[in-house]
Amino acid sequence: MIETRRLRYKSALAMIKGLKDLFEEGLRPREVMFVAFDPRGDVHLEIPAHIHDVQRLKVGHKLTLAWPFDVQKSFYLDAVHPMPDKSVIINGDRRIGRFSSLIDVASLVSWFVNEAQDESIFFGSAPHQPGSWYVRGEEYDALHLRGYVDIVHAGQGLLARRVMDPGLFFLPIEEAARGNMEPWQRIFDSPLGNVLMLEHRLLYDQLVMSCQEGLVEVDLYELPRVHESGRFTIRGGFGVLGRITGGAFAVTRGVPMDWGIDNMQPAVLVGSAGCSFLELRKLLREMRDGPLFPRPKPSSD
Repeated sequence: MIETRRLRYKSALAMIKGLKDLFEEGLRPREVMFVAFDPRGDVHLEIPAHIHDVQRLKVGHKLTLAWPFDVQKSFYLDAVHPMPDKSVIINGDRRIGRFSSLIDVASLVSWFVNEAQDESIFFGSAPHQPGSWYVRGEEYDALHLRGYVDIVHAGQGLLARRVMDPGLFFLPIEEAARGNMEPWQRIFDSPLGNVLMLEHRLLYDQLVMSCQEGLVEVDLYELPRVHESGRFTIRGGFGVLGRITGGAFAVTRGVPMDWGIDNMQPAVLVGSAGCSFLELRKLLREMRDGPLFPRPKPSSD
């Protein structure tokens, strides 16, 4: 169990100073567990209480943490992807689009990631309606209004799913750099129904798509060409949020809807060192009716 502390910033100026001080103390993107807005637009961070006493958290471990702030009153970020042209991609609760501080927070978190010489920052995941934004300078484009969510940064461009659609979509990096959000290309169709969730990051050029009827893994080393590397059917609202490098998969469970996974639960690490996608199939089928994966009920919203 990791002892944590919570920080609250009421302004961009306070957050700039706070992040700079934390960076000097040794905090790095992997140790930022959660970031959320409250209804007033203040930003809350959950970080280790003792930075130097905690080994570097892995992305897969963060995805298993229970959310610390009330999910009815807090609006969580899922990931921030700084782009080479200084634009930023944000994934999170779509309600954060109501805050004027969104651009400042995106810029500050992007600065923090770049200072640490990381590519992206991921946080623990909480249940919410998915939203995605492309931030460039003082302007941003709400990509979820176009239907595109769960944006993943790949070297050649951006990947996304569309709400209520079986496709995987690709936007070339050159178009993203120009701020042109129109020419998304459909590069793959899931054979297992609508795509409900994308794995939060590429690892070894592989990505798991969580679908209505099961899971599909694709190889993306020749983008925009896509090669299916595995699939299996499994009902019950399972979703892969991410994986540990060379290790386990972070698997969540919720209620499958046409648009995504409702009432998503904290993830569970499934598998061990070297666990493959096909081994995940066997493990999930053995575990799906056990105490680690109780069947959730639909939210009351």
